[in-house]
Amino acid sequence: MDSILVGGAPACGKTSFLLHVLDAMIHSGGKPAVCKIDCLKSGDEGLYRRLQVPVVQGLCGSLCPDHYLAVNLPDIHQWALEQGATCLFIETAGLCNRCAPFTDRTANVCVIDSLGSIRGPEKLGPLVTTADLLIMTKCDMISQAEREVLAGILGKLNPHAELLEANGLSGQGTSRFLAWLKKHAQPAESLEGSQLLHSMPAGTCAYCVGETRIGQAFAQGILSKMVF
Repeated sequence: MDSILVGGAPACGKTSFLLHVLDAMIHSGGKPAVCKIDCLKSGDEGLYRRLQVPVVQGLCGSLCPDHYLAVNLPDIHQWALEQGATCLFIETAGLCNRCAPFTDRTANVCVIDSLGSIRGPEKLGPLVTTADLLIMTKCDMISQAEREVLAGILGKLNPHAELLEANGLSGQGTSRFLAWLKKHAQPAESLEGSQLLHSMPAGTCAYCVGETRIGQAFAQGILSKMVF
Protein backbone atom coordinates (compact mmCIF):
# COMPACT_ATOMS: atom_id res chain seq x y z
CA MET A 1 0.00 0.00 0.00
CA ASP A 2 1.20 3.50 -0.85
CA SER A 3 1.36 6.04 2.00
CA ILE A 4 1.37 9.78 1.39
CA LEU A 5 2.02 12.32 4.14
CA VAL A 6 0.59 15.78 3.42
CA GLY A 7 1.65 18.63 5.68
CA GLY A 8 1.41 22.40 5.68
CA ALA A 9 0.29 25.41 7.66
CA PRO A 10 -3.38 25.69 8.69
CA ALA A 11 -5.79 26.86 5.95
CA CYS A 12 -3.19 26.54 3.18
CA GLY A 13 -5.54 24.37 1.08
CA LYS A 14 -4.51 20.81 1.98
CA THR A 15 -8.00 19.40 2.50
CA SER A 16 -9.61 21.18 -0.44
CA PHE A 17 -7.02 19.85 -2.85
CA LEU A 18 -7.02 16.35 -1.38
CA LEU A 19 -10.79 16.13 -1.88
CA HIS A 20 -10.23 16.56 -5.63
CA VAL A 21 -7.42 14.00 -5.60
CA LEU A 22 -9.50 11.41 -3.74
CA ASP A 23 -12.49 11.94 -6.02
CA ALA A 24 -10.32 11.40 -9.09
CA MET A 25 -8.76 8.27 -7.59
CA ILE A 26 -12.16 6.80 -6.74
CA HIS A 27 -13.49 7.39 -10.25
CA SER A 28 -10.44 5.65 -11.71
CA GLY A 29 -10.98 2.57 -9.53
CA GLY A 30 -8.63 3.39 -6.65
CA LYS A 31 -9.35 2.54 -3.02
CA PRO A 32 -7.94 5.35 -0.87
CA ALA A 33 -8.19 5.77 2.89
CA VAL A 34 -7.61 8.98 4.87
CA CYS A 35 -6.25 9.85 8.29
CA LYS A 36 -6.58 13.42 9.55
CA ILE A 37 -4.28 14.58 12.36
CA ASP A 38 -5.12 17.88 14.04
CA CYS A 39 -4.55 19.64 17.34
CA LEU A 40 -7.77 20.72 19.04
CA LYS A 41 -10.64 20.20 16.61
CA SER A 42 -11.37 19.52 12.96
CA GLY A 43 -14.42 19.28 10.73
CA ASP A 44 -12.50 17.75 7.85
CA GLU A 45 -13.42 14.18 8.78
CA GLY A 46 -16.98 14.83 7.65
CA LEU A 47 -15.79 16.24 4.32
CA TYR A 48 -13.82 13.09 3.60
CA ARG A 49 -16.71 10.84 4.66
CA ARG A 50 -18.91 12.43 1.99
CA LEU A 51 -16.68 10.73 -0.56
CA GLN A 52 -17.46 7.41 1.16
CA VAL A 53 -13.83 6.57 1.83
CA PRO A 54 -12.54 5.06 5.11
CA VAL A 55 -11.57 7.90 7.45
CA VAL A 56 -10.00 8.05 10.89
CA GLN A 57 -9.22 11.23 12.81
CA GLY A 58 -6.73 11.85 15.60
CA LEU A 59 -6.63 14.94 17.81
CA CYS A 60 -3.32 15.37 19.60
CA GLY A 61 -4.61 17.87 22.17
CA SER A 62 -1.69 19.33 24.10
CA LEU A 63 0.89 17.18 22.32
CA CYS A 64 2.92 18.09 19.24
CA PRO A 65 1.07 16.68 16.20
CA ASP A 66 4.31 15.38 14.70
CA HIS A 67 5.15 13.46 17.88
CA TYR A 68 1.56 12.20 17.97
CA LEU A 69 1.74 11.03 14.36
CA ALA A 70 5.13 9.34 14.79
CA VAL A 71 3.81 7.29 17.72
CA ASN A 72 0.65 6.28 15.86
CA LEU A 73 1.95 5.94 12.30
CA PRO A 74 2.39 2.12 12.18
CA ASP A 75 -1.11 1.63 13.62
CA ILE A 76 -2.63 4.09 11.13
CA HIS A 77 -0.97 2.17 8.30
CA GLN A 78 -2.27 -1.14 9.64
CA TRP A 79 -5.78 0.32 9.96
CA ALA A 80 -5.74 1.36 6.30
CA LEU A 81 -4.62 -2.12 5.25
CA GLU A 82 -7.52 -3.61 7.18
CA GLN A 83 -9.89 -1.29 5.27
CA GLY A 84 -8.67 -2.80 2.01
CA ALA A 85 -7.10 0.48 0.91
CA THR A 86 -4.50 0.61 -1.84
CA CYS A 87 -3.43 4.14 -0.92
CA LEU A 88 -3.31 5.96 2.43
CA PHE A 89 -3.36 9.74 2.71
CA ILE A 90 -2.37 11.25 6.05
CA GLU A 91 -3.12 14.94 6.35
CA THR A 92 -1.32 16.67 9.20
CA ALA A 93 0.02 20.06 10.18
CA GLY A 94 3.21 21.05 11.95
CA LEU A 95 3.02 23.01 15.16
CA CYS A 96 6.41 24.53 16.02
CA ASN A 97 8.01 24.31 12.55
CA ARG A 98 10.98 22.63 14.22
CA CYS A 99 10.17 19.14 12.93
CA ALA A 100 8.29 17.38 10.13
CA PRO A 101 6.31 14.13 9.91
CA PHE A 102 8.02 12.85 6.76
CA THR A 103 9.64 9.39 6.62
CA ASP A 104 11.77 7.31 4.28
CA ARG A 105 8.85 4.99 3.39
CA THR A 106 6.27 7.60 2.47
CA ALA A 107 5.69 10.07 -0.34
CA ASN A 108 6.09 13.42 1.40
CA VAL A 109 4.13 16.49 0.33
CA CYS A 110 4.22 20.02 1.73
CA VAL A 111 1.47 22.48 0.73
CA ILE A 112 2.40 26.18 0.56
CA ASP A 113 -0.12 29.03 0.66
CA SER A 114 1.09 31.44 -2.03
CA LEU A 115 -0.88 34.28 -0.41
CA GLY A 116 1.29 34.17 2.69
CA SER A 117 4.43 36.13 3.38
CA ILE A 118 7.30 35.58 0.97
CA ARG A 119 9.31 34.65 4.07
CA GLY A 120 6.73 32.09 5.12
CA PRO A 121 8.31 29.00 3.49
CA GLU A 122 11.65 29.39 5.28
CA LYS A 123 9.81 29.59 8.61
CA LEU A 124 8.26 26.16 7.95
CA GLY A 125 11.72 24.64 8.37
CA PRO A 126 12.03 20.90 7.65
CA LEU A 127 8.41 20.71 6.53
CA VAL A 128 9.67 22.42 3.37
CA THR A 129 13.28 21.25 3.20
CA THR A 130 12.59 17.50 3.56
CA ALA A 131 9.50 17.25 1.33
CA ASP A 132 9.50 15.30 -1.94
CA LEU A 133 6.87 17.55 -3.50
CA LEU A 134 6.02 21.20 -2.83
CA ILE A 135 2.52 22.28 -3.82
CA MET A 136 1.77 25.98 -4.27
CA THR A 137 -1.93 26.76 -3.75
CA LYS A 138 -4.07 29.84 -4.53
CA CYS A 139 -1.73 30.82 -7.35
CA ASP A 140 -4.65 32.27 -9.31
CA MET A 141 -4.72 35.13 -6.80
CA ILE A 142 -1.16 36.33 -7.35
CA SER A 143 0.72 37.57 -10.41
CA GLN A 144 3.01 35.52 -12.63
CA ALA A 145 5.99 37.46 -11.27
CA GLU A 146 5.00 36.65 -7.70
CA ARG A 147 4.62 32.95 -8.58
CA GLU A 148 8.09 32.92 -10.11
CA VAL A 149 9.62 34.60 -7.05
CA LEU A 150 7.95 32.08 -4.70
CA ALA A 151 9.02 29.17 -6.90
CA GLY A 152 12.59 30.47 -6.85
CA ILE A 153 12.61 30.68 -3.06
CA LEU A 154 11.22 27.15 -2.72
CA GLY A 155 13.81 25.88 -5.19
CA LYS A 156 16.59 27.29 -3.04
CA LEU A 157 15.14 25.90 0.19
CA ASN A 158 14.64 22.44 -1.29
CA PRO A 159 16.36 21.92 -4.65
CA HIS A 160 15.50 18.21 -4.67
CA ALA A 161 11.71 18.57 -4.46
CA GLU A 162 9.42 18.86 -7.45
CA LEU A 163 7.13 21.89 -7.61
CA LEU A 164 3.45 21.88 -8.55
CA GLU A 165 0.73 24.53 -8.68
CA ALA A 166 -2.71 23.49 -7.45
CA ASN A 167 -6.12 24.97 -6.74
CA GLY A 168 -8.44 23.54 -4.11
CA LEU A 169 -11.51 25.19 -5.65
CA SER A 170 -11.12 24.17 -9.29
CA GLY A 171 -9.03 21.05 -8.82
CA GLN A 172 -6.20 22.39 -10.96
CA GLY A 173 -3.11 20.23 -10.55
CA THR A 174 -4.98 17.03 -9.68
CA SER A 175 -3.89 15.08 -12.76
CA ARG A 176 -0.30 16.25 -12.40
CA PHE A 177 -0.28 15.23 -8.75
CA LEU A 178 -1.62 11.76 -9.56
CA ALA A 179 1.04 11.37 -12.26
CA TRP A 180 3.72 12.40 -9.75
CA LEU A 181 2.31 9.98 -7.19
CA LYS A 182 2.33 7.09 -9.63
CA LYS A 183 6.02 7.75 -10.22
CA HIS A 184 7.12 8.37 -6.63
CA ALA A 185 4.82 6.31 -4.41
CA GLN A 186 6.59 3.80 -2.16
CA PRO A 187 4.48 0.70 -1.47
CA ALA A 188 5.20 -0.70 1.99
CA GLU A 189 3.74 -3.60 3.94
CA SER A 190 4.43 -1.77 7.21
CA LEU A 191 5.77 1.55 8.48
CA GLU A 192 7.18 -0.07 11.61
CA GLY A 193 10.91 0.72 11.67
CA SER A 194 10.72 3.52 9.12
CA GLN A 195 12.94 6.56 9.68
CA LEU A 196 11.99 10.21 10.15
CA LEU A 197 13.74 12.49 7.68
CA HIS A 198 14.31 15.09 10.41
CA SER A 199 14.70 14.83 14.17
CA MET A 200 12.07 15.97 16.67
CA PRO A 201 12.71 18.83 19.17
CA ALA A 202 15.56 18.22 21.57
CA GLY A 203 13.77 17.63 24.85
CA THR A 204 10.84 17.91 27.21
CA CYS A 205 10.10 20.66 29.72
CA ALA A 206 7.37 21.12 32.31
CA TYR A 207 5.27 23.16 29.90
CA CYS A 208 5.18 20.22 27.47
CA VAL A 209 3.26 18.20 30.04
CA GLY A 210 0.75 20.76 31.24
CA GLU A 211 2.50 23.28 33.52
CA THR A 212 0.95 26.76 33.21
CA ARG A 213 2.72 28.76 35.93
CA ILE A 214 5.52 31.11 34.90
CA GLY A 215 8.73 31.37 36.91
CA GLN A 216 12.08 29.75 37.61
CA ALA A 217 10.57 27.39 40.20
CA PHE A 218 8.16 25.94 37.64
CA ALA A 219 10.37 25.80 34.52
CA GLN A 220 11.77 22.30 34.91
CA GLY A 221 13.27 19.88 32.40
CA ILE A 222 15.46 20.57 29.39
CA LEU A 223 15.51 24.36 29.03
CA SER A 224 17.12 27.00 26.85
CA LYS A 225 17.74 30.42 28.44
CA MET A 226 18.49 33.64 26.60
CA VAL A 227 21.74 35.48 27.31
CA PHE A 228 21.35 39.25 27.84
